[in-house]
Amino acid sequence: MFRGFALGILTVIMGGAIFAYIVVRTGAIPANADSRPLWLESWAAGSSLDAVLARDAPRSPNPIPLTTENLIVGIKLYGEHCAFCHGTSRGVSSATPVAKGLYPNPPQLASDGVEDDPEGYTFWKIRHGIRWTGMPSWKSALTDQQIWTLALFLKHMNKLPAAAEAEWQRVQN
Repeated sequence: MFRGFALGILTVIMGGAIFAYIVVRTGAIPANADSRPLWLESWAAGSSLDAVLARDAPRSPNPIPLTTENLIVGIKLYGEHCAFCHGTSRGVSSATPVAKGLYPNPPQLASDGVEDDPEGYTFWKIRHGIRWTGMPSWKSALTDQQIWTLALFLKHMNKLPAAAEAEWQRVQN
């Protein structure tokens, strides 16, 4: 009885693996950046990212103090390294052709902000990047202090003091 049950499970697993191989090898799963993702792809990518962030993102508070000067430094870093893909204070209307052509489209942070994310999550995403998206790892180009400064700005980008807001309005992509 158990032998038949085990053989049945093995047959189902092998059949599923063969089916998956055929689907992948025949190109039935779209690989083009301008197609809609399959539900399983969206679920797997989102679930994996959520789990990794919950496990690996720093839980400590941001070591960069919340000052106007630090926000302005973060805005300048954003303008140099992030605005090209993630837009300016104008939001979605500032998306570049590259941002519109990436798959998945990078969030335009003035419209699709990350103010509600823990700063440790934002730090992790900037430092390590996100696989299978256009989000690169910045750990070899930016120091941890610069990444925390970016995370500080992104956390507070919707409630900036006047001087920082003026600097944010000047960012071009």
